[in-house]
Amino acid sequence: MAGKHRASWPEGRICGTCFTIAMRTHGTCPGCGTERMLPGRSAAHGDQPVCVDCAGITQDYHCSRCGTETEHYRQDTCARCSLRDDLTVLLRIEQRSAEAKTAAEKLLTALCEAERPESILTWLRDAGVRDLLGRIATGKVPLNHEALDEEPNSKRVEHLRSLLTHHKLLPNRDHYLALFERWLASKLEDIEDPEIRRPVESFARWHHLRRIRSLSGDGKPTRGPVHSAKQEITETIKFLTWLKTTHGRAVASCVQADVDAWLADGPTTRHAIRTFFVWAVRNRTCTNIAIGHRQARTVPLLSQDQRLSMLKACLTDDVDTLAYRVAATFLLLYAQPVVKIAAMKSTDVIITPDGLRLSLGEGDPAPVPEPFASLLTQHLASRPNMRTGSSTGSEWLFPGYRPGQHIHPNTLMERLREVGINVRGARNASLRGLVAEVPAPLVAEMLGYSYQVTQKHATAAADPWSRYAPRGH
Repeated sequence: MAGKHRASWPEGRICGTCFTIAMRTHGTCPGCGTERMLPGRSAAHGDQPVCVDCAGITQDYHCSRCGTETEHYRQDTCARCSLRDDLTVLLRIEQRSAEAKTAAEKLLTALCEAERPESILTWLRDAGVRDLLGRIATGKVPLNHEALDEEPNSKRVEHLRSLLTHHKLLPNRDHYLALFERWLASKLEDIEDPEIRRPVESFARWHHLRRIRSLSGDGKPTRGPVHSAKQEITETIKFLTWLKTTHGRAVASCVQADVDAWLADGPTTRHAIRTFFVWAVRNRTCTNIAIGHRQARTVPLLSQDQRLSMLKACLTDDVDTLAYRVAATFLLLYAQPVVKIAAMKSTDVIITPDGLRLSLGEGDPAPVPEPFASLLTQHLASRPNMRTGSSTGSEWLFPGYRPGQHIHPNTLMERLREVGINVRGARNASLRGLVAEVPAPLVAEMLGYSYQVTQKHATAAADPWSRYAPRGH
């Protein structure tokens, strides 16, 4: 026995770690055939887990409130009933008006439905969490997204928002779109000069915000577009501010020499103003300004031997946890961007009589070869974070720590880099290897890329399919 003593059973003194594991072991008892908690061990049954009666354990582990046989969290009460007691007091449910009582009861029910109520009890130790829940229960903070947006931005607010959304107490909304709307309002408010603010606001609202809302409405990912939009808006503000302070000109009187001077003397991020000027010329905000596409000086690219070596390690070795091995294989085998991998759903994996297939683009689902098919099947059956604040599982192929959310792309990217994978180099190598064997337009349709991207890689790989006509053309 190691650790603090928690119980004395016929088999001896039980430490805290072993006690917790025993309390969470359930199944059919090999001694009496009943379906219940199996904390004990029996030599008569091959040292298999058995129920308390067959193990000779005299303690009664039934909750005095609900009757569930489980570990007691507080005296003779289980964690779920203890949580209900704490929330009833915290939310003062019996003291509420009818309307406030309904909101408080909905909140209590949602929190008590968590598959691991112990995690909610731990969360409630935070004074800020208790204060926020109390204000929601009283109606001081209405149960809607807008009210939570007014709260100081913090992890506790976003965790609570995720819980409420997952349990249908708040409607689903696009997280990145909402963050962008708040960011844009703050960004515009900081611009004092109306000659700078006016074109920036028009560009931001009529080009970026409208486009991102359209993507969101179509159910498409918005994290990448939001990131690009923020960079382009920020760089546009910097340029127009420089133009005004250095040359005393606004965008309407901007000339090509101004733009050329700005791009020549600074970091490559300055090239992000191109989108603004394409929009401005089209809308006649200014004329005769032309900025070409910036060409990267180098393209990160692994050799095919390096890529295949990494792929073999992910498929056959324990280079990381199963979930991250599967994610790495999506990158190395199907050239999927990390942002897209993180947001994949379990329904993207299709089971057919001929084996597994993946829905990655607009074309036919991509086949899944062995041994990756077996690895992916194993992952589907044992996805992590399936119980985070939820009793109903998760739709995501890679569930995140917050209820109803997928893993954050940055978390996934950092983990892949930790095991030695050059993310951009691996994706480029994978895509180049694919277009060397399959017509570039088919790769585009199957994997969700544009024809231009796959054709660019096909040309670089001297692909003989460069004249292949895309489907439907």
